[in-house]
Amino acid sequence: MFFSQEHELVRELARDFAKKILEPTAQEMDEKEDFPMDIYNEMGRLGFFGIKIPKEYGGLGLDTRSYACVMEELSRKNVCAGVLVSAANSLGTAPILLVGTEEQKQKYLPPIAGGKSFMAFGLTEPNAGSDAGSMTASAVPDGDSYILNGRKTFITGAPIADWITVFAKTSPEKGSKGITCFFVDMKQQGVSIGKQEEKMGQRAIPACDVLLEDVRVPKSEILGDIDKGFVTAMKTLSVGRIGVACQALGVSENAMDLAIPYMKERKQFGKTLSKFQGLQFLLAELETKLNAAKLLIYNAAYEMDAGRDVTKAASMAKYYATETCLEIVSGALQMFGGYGYSKEYPIERLYRDARVMTIYEGTTQVQQMVIAGQLLK
Repeated sequence: MFFSQEHELVRELARDFAKKILEPTAQEMDEKEDFPMDIYNEMGRLGFFGIKIPKEYGGLGLDTRSYACVMEELSRKNVCAGVLVSAANSLGTAPILLVGTEEQKQKYLPPIAGGKSFMAFGLTEPNAGSDAGSMTASAVPDGDSYILNGRKTFITGAPIADWITVFAKTSPEKGSKGITCFFVDMKQQGVSIGKQEEKMGQRAIPACDVLLEDVRVPKSEILGDIDKGFVTAMKTLSVGRIGVACQALGVSENAMDLAIPYMKERKQFGKTLSKFQGLQFLLAELETKLNAAKLLIYNAAYEMDAGRDVTKAASMAKYYATETCLEIVSGALQMFGGYGYSKEYPIERLYRDARVMTIYEGTTQVQQMVIAGQLLK
């Protein structure tokens, strides 16, 4: 139902790259807090950053299921690679594909698809996370330009970004209905970044504040219609939620990949852990939930490819897959006992990497609000 031969070929390409390149370097990336540019460039050469970008703009023009296959396989070996692919195919480019002009598409999409440029997504503020509509960043018209002021926080990839889509209020009195999206050059006068966040996990991907001080942005760099930016942001997040769910799926699978062989080898009380029925039942429960998450994810991807509204399906996939991921990684770490708490074992890194996924691109509670809202509308 979900996959064709083409999907499986795409999956095989991503799996091979992840096994040969990402798995051996994942621990070092975490320790050094750095994603090597040679690996990033190779991902661009293979087309991972342009999976969903149409061919006429330099991408591969593949469907959402192909994207999900790549995201699952890359995240299975190093979730930071999945974050970069997600940034390029969802947060970085979905707004452009949704409401961009032809000139904007021609300007911004080809370099992103080829891995030559990075587009950050500037929505979150210190006091506007889940309640994005309460943002205070402002955009005031001045001749043929707008003057932007504000502070965006937890911006993924900000130090390596060439551009950022900034959401700011053009009509503050309208609340969330007065927000507009702008392209901002990260090298432009008045744009600066704060210190890199000392994160618990996903440490190879930098995140920091982006400060805007009297930044002059030409009206030609407005993305979409004036005061319609909030709608664009919410539609973008629906695409992104499938990607985050795939990240969670990949990490969950990695945790199981680590736990099962360990259970077959580790002995306590004269027998391997795999012989204890209590642990067998725990393993069975985790495997069942993992597969339930996978079905939710690929159903949402299938629905998106069919052109249907996936607001509820994407939120259910993100909600269940990320919460289940925490449960699976925690259970897998428990199998390792005290060794699971040591940095010598990769399960410790997975435990840290997984935690943020129930938070970014819409917390679990926000997903529940979305799902309930879709049921009751």
